[in-house]
Amino acid sequence: MNTATLTSIQQTQLSKLEKRLRRHVGQAIAEYNMIEDGDKIMVCLSGGKDSYALLSILMKLKKSAPINFELIAVNLDQKQPGFPEHILPEYLDNLGIEYHIIEEDTYAIVKDVIPEGKTTCSLCSRLRRAVLYKTAKKLGVTKIALGHHRDDMIETLMLNMFYGGKMKAMPAKLVSDNGEHVVIRPLAFCKESELIQYAEFKQFPIIPCNLCGSQPNLQRQNIKRMLNEWHQQSPGRIESMFTAMRNIVPSHLCDNNLFDFKNINSTSGIINGGDLAFDEFEINHEAIGKNKVNNELNVVEIK
Repeated sequence: MNTATLTSIQQTQLSKLEKRLRRHVGQAIAEYNMIEDGDKIMVCLSGGKDSYALLSILMKLKKSAPINFELIAVNLDQKQPGFPEHILPEYLDNLGIEYHIIEEDTYAIVKDVIPEGKTTCSLCSRLRRAVLYKTAKKLGVTKIALGHHRDDMIETLMLNMFYGGKMKAMPAKLVSDNGEHVVIRPLAFCKESELIQYAEFKQFPIIPCNLCGSQPNLQRQNIKRMLNEWHQQSPGRIESMFTAMRNIVPSHLCDNNLFDFKNINSTSGIINGGDLAFDEFEINHEAIGKNKVNNELNVVEIK
């Protein structure tokens, strides 16, 4: 990682970008209480841009944080053919951070179980999680940090809606599926476009995933393309979608487990704006004054 080759303008751009990313990460950490005093955090490093950025920003925050916490970088070598085993150790040695390279041949399992041409991500992800959770327990860490960003979370929401029939995404913080670990996503408020730019400036030694990189028709890739098209057609739509994920109104959805619809009656009162909630967005965005609407409304007499 040699940023000395950047021009003065690029150095300034990098500095501003890094401050913005640090602010987003700090906001997510504070809002969800991701990191506490004395935490021992395992940062999962895949060799991709997001996990490199996560480690870099957490290391910088550690220097100025008002609390003490440890960082341990962990990479899972899945024994993919052609995997450059030397890159991550060399990079981490230069950083001077504690790290562990875990070797598990999950690649062979995936290739053996999944038929040629079928999506491998689901099984690969489950196997990888199992190994990482086992490693976290062995190292005695208190938190597991993953490099998923805002766009990953939105894509997961859309995937679950379109293909799973659920309103579910990646939470910023959760308990692992084995019930033993707290998983955090400090990049939750970070845009993928800014992480791409950050990786280019920092010249991270990116390691591509050969296992799934040849699957252009993955559902997630289709969702990503759709969201990119929306962003180009209507800038700000992605930001609005993420804001919506943090601003849920259960009374205006249809889940009886989240809201007691059955016991609503005429004495319940207006709940979260009642049916006026459907008009608010349109009226605000068209700048139609309330008085103007009332004055120009033609009332039909009912006989």
